[in-house]
Amino acid sequence: MLRFMFVGDSMTIGSAGEHTWRYRMWQHLRDTLGDEGFAVVGPRSALFDKTAGEPLSHDYADASPDFPRHHLAGWGEGWLHMAPQISGALTRDPADVLLISLGLIDLGFYTNAEQTARNVRSFVAGARTANPRIRMVLLPVIPNVRAESDAPFAAEVTRFNELLAKAVADLDTGASPLLLASRPASYDIHADTYDGTHPNASGEHKLAGAFATAMAQAWGIGGPCAAADAPRAEALTLPTG
Repeated sequence: MLRFMFVGDSMTIGSAGEHTWRYRMWQHLRDTLGDEGFAVVGPRSALFDKTAGEPLSHDYADASPDFPRHHLAGWGEGWLHMAPQISGALTRDPADVLLISLGLIDLGFYTNAEQTARNVRSFVAGARTANPRIRMVLLPVIPNVRAESDAPFAAEVTRFNELLAKAVADLDTGASPLLLASRPASYDIHADTYDGTHPNASGEHKLAGAFATAMAQAWGIGGPCAAADAPRAEALTLPTG
């Protein structure tokens, strides 16, 4: 049985009343691996409650008790916050595969591209401390609505994605493989989010599809996500400087 842990920021934890892309991924894994072929683990289970300003809600759009709500995601948390936590999280809740969507909040509020990339490397080291054979799928940062009007921020996103690709290339090993997923080809922040950042239903399907297709193509796990467009695993483009 493969054990998956979702690691992310506000796009991954989701807020009260949402399905989340975690739910869409669970549906896909259930359809392709079967109920007995995988488990979802993690130290948290709540959604973010925007009224309270805290992750206190369990009001998922689908209240099915079959949906495993476990995760390691937080509203306003990024690589900066998750790097020190991942070893402990994996020690408490052992996982085989990490599905990671982080970076936007780092670049927006905490760290520049180079600092964020260093936190990626620290995260990978911490994860391997707990599980030397851990697999990780990393999604590049999808520029949000801020990037349309803030050129320096947009440049930091581009630079970080280059550094993320380099980190994946540098740190990938046979024992603990790293995989860079591709942004879904048709992802449109004006159609696939409800506020220019956070995914709506179509965005949830496409984010899940990005992870599903990358794992299917590179590792033969599951299969492409039928509900989303099928981006190919991204060729690594390394920065020249």
